[in-house]
Amino acid sequence: MKVLIIGRGGREHALCWKVRQSPLVAKVYAAPGNAGMEDCASLVPITEKEHQALIEFAQREGIDLTIIGPEAPLLDGLADRFREAGLRVFGPNKTAAEIEGSKAFAKAVMKKHRIPTADYAVFTDYEEAMAYLAEKGAPIVVKADGLAAGKGVVVAQTMTEAKEAVREMLLNRKFGEACAKVVLEEFMTGEEISLMALVHGETVIPLEPAQDHKRAYDGDKGPNTGGMGAYSPVPQIQPEVIQKAVETILKPTAKALVQEGRPFTGVLYAGLMVTQGGPKVIEFNARFGDPETQVVLPRMQSDLVEVILSLLEGKKPNISWDDEGMLGVVAAAKGYPGECEKGATLYGLNELSPEVFLFHAGTCKNAAGQFITAGGRAFLLGAKGKTIPEAREKVYGELAKVKCSGIFYRRDIGLRALTGSTEQV
Repeated sequence: MKVLIIGRGGREHALCWKVRQSPLVAKVYAAPGNAGMEDCASLVPITEKEHQALIEFAQREGIDLTIIGPEAPLLDGLADRFREAGLRVFGPNKTAAEIEGSKAFAKAVMKKHRIPTADYAVFTDYEEAMAYLAEKGAPIVVKADGLAAGKGVVVAQTMTEAKEAVREMLLNRKFGEACAKVVLEEFMTGEEISLMALVHGETVIPLEPAQDHKRAYDGDKGPNTGGMGAYSPVPQIQPEVIQKAVETILKPTAKALVQEGRPFTGVLYAGLMVTQGGPKVIEFNARFGDPETQVVLPRMQSDLVEVILSLLEGKKPNISWDDEGMLGVVAAAKGYPGECEKGATLYGLNELSPEVFLFHAGTCKNAAGQFITAGGRAFLLGAKGKTIPEAREKVYGELAKVKCSGIFYRRDIGLRALTGSTEQV
């Protein structure tokens, strides 16, 4: 088979790496990919926005399966276009992807189908939002309705923070059309987990859970990001809680989307809060998570391509997992998630142990063939261990070999699995 992965980040690098291992696969293409993916994929200079060019490439090369990584092309209808062209694609159609593209839509589906989530209200009017804030008080969560690259959520601990977030979104349009609507949501407390599932209609195949670290700096401080590191499994969450989330959230959501006339095919990602009342939805994504994919796929013993093909044929494939823990730390360009420094040389990548996993994201090569930062999250370095602490020790030991003045990373990834908090011990 020939497989095409669409996207350019660490998630897509992990997908290329995993797909390349399949005995069913002869060749993997990444469009547009990044220079770090050259170890497992052939790069195609077509961007995620060039729908017609992607379709023509897939037809010309005889691509047997396409996996769409990022959310933006899904919401632009790229999966629809591939299906209309008679191409096999793993990713939801535009209407189903709205479960991520509009938080207001996702909330309405959950309310209608009684899927557990936080209380909320949706606003387009600034004064009405302010009146609701005055009534509810802080802490409260302020969310841009649309896509904002993981940055459109403010967990406001004070009324001052909440008012500023609403003003920035509704009046100043900080995220453009993504904040034409704002969702104000009940603040939930508990343990956050990411639970992804491979879905086709009402068939739901859950993957192993992971825990992401959204804030930019140690101790869960700083602005929200797309994710600064993750680990899997999540030992502090009992298996029965995960099973309850599958039965009360993932399966009912897949069924609800079928009933709404928007059947979902692809990866349904549930960001969950495990509250005293059980797991509740924080948000849905319509694709593989980043950086969760980079720590979940290396634990999958099954052939991902075989599993996806089986699912698309209407079967219910089983997935086997290894028992080891996997932890990954994201190194980001200084300034992330705001304006980033670019062009800093990454020294030491060729000195890393062959046991670690290096997934490139915001990197490219300079004229001398050295990797340099290209903005945002540069790469994720991951490792397996018999336990999360063992994996954590390996990762940070190897990260110390990477020398670059233009990057930073959190030093507390995975501490929550050890101590229940992110405080250094």
